[in-house]
Amino acid sequence: MMIDVNAQFDQARRDRMAFTGATRRDDGTYVGTGWDANEVIGRDGLDTTLGQAALYTSTPAWHDLGNVIPGGTDDIDEVLRLGGIAYGVEKRNVRYSFMGDDDATPSLRTADDYFVTVRTDTGAALGVVGSKYEVIQNRSLFVFLQDLVHDHGVIWESAGALRGGKRVFVTMRLPESVRIDADGVNDEIVPFVVMLNGHDGRSPAQALVTPWRVVCSNTERFAVRDAHSTWKVRHTASAMDRITEARRTLGLTVEYYEEWAVEETLLAQTEIAMRDFEQLIGDLWPVKDDAPLRTRNAAIRRNDQLATMYRAETERLGRTAYAAERTITDYLDHVAPRRPGKTMTEDIARATALLEGADDEIKTNAHKRLMTLVRH
Repeated sequence: MMIDVNAQFDQARRDRMAFTGATRRDDGTYVGTGWDANEVIGRDGLDTTLGQAALYTSTPAWHDLGNVIPGGTDDIDEVLRLGGIAYGVEKRNVRYSFMGDDDATPSLRTADDYFVTVRTDTGAALGVVGSKYEVIQNRSLFVFLQDLVHDHGVIWESAGALRGGKRVFVTMRLPESVRIDADGVNDEIVPFVVMLNGHDGRSPAQALVTPWRVVCSNTERFAVRDAHSTWKVRHTASAMDRITEARRTLGLTVEYYEEWAVEETLLAQTEIAMRDFEQLIGDLWPVKDDAPLRTRNAAIRRNDQLATMYRAETERLGRTAYAAERTITDYLDHVAPRRPGKTMTEDIARATALLEGADDEIKTNAHKRLMTLVRH
């Protein structure tokens, strides 16, 4: 059975809408009700500088934003335009106002070693960089990926900008696939190559292989988290010339996927009792007997949601460790509440958690604990 990871993502988000009683607003965001009252389940940080979400994709995303070309296209210029990333980026001198103790009026000075990266279409400042920093243009990401796979007719799966254009992503599908439990659930996972780039001066350019398609910042963290082979490069003049090194690094992916598929197949072939799943939840989210009532009530809601999600997974995957792992991962990625700080919206908080890998330790612990149940 072929897994459409976008469809899985869509369904998980829709399940969250149903669970929280969320309603769609005119601006494309969702607002929760009940215990998620007033929580914005938003546009995932997609750039809307030009009036609409900066997103091109070959498959509709759950938020119904962006430009969809069914089946995708191999036209770079069209993807750049539809993805809202046709803009260039330039370095401009940093200038600042200074007034000394004896000055009557401030003077405008230039910082010789600092520059601002600026969008050429809107003039928006994206970040502050040093003199050695070299801009990697958005178009260069496409050319790099084409050269990486020796194929200048690749179909682009998705592309877009995040956070006002400070971050850009491009995704293409690889021909190889990985099959989980061929004689059982027979899940075929299709890997993608993703190129991520930052114009904010803090993020390196990186290519990675992942079983997830990037269509918004929520799934951007999927790519970073689940990447089985990555290659990073700093913003230098020769960055995009290092194709040979990138090919060698990413070439290790096939071997890794083979090992990964063996473990996932073992989980798919291992039946577990409901008490095993409940014990897993208890181990991952321990609650003390003397915990505050609010904490205990939150744990009850979380456990009920996880149990509901697990039962849904078992309808197709059976009562297996594989279904349990999928449930934990889906819950953390799509359903677990994200309480924003005073200066953050909920969608930024969720995107930040995904990008920084806030739940990676829980996911790793879940996998290790489930592997102990495997009977060789």
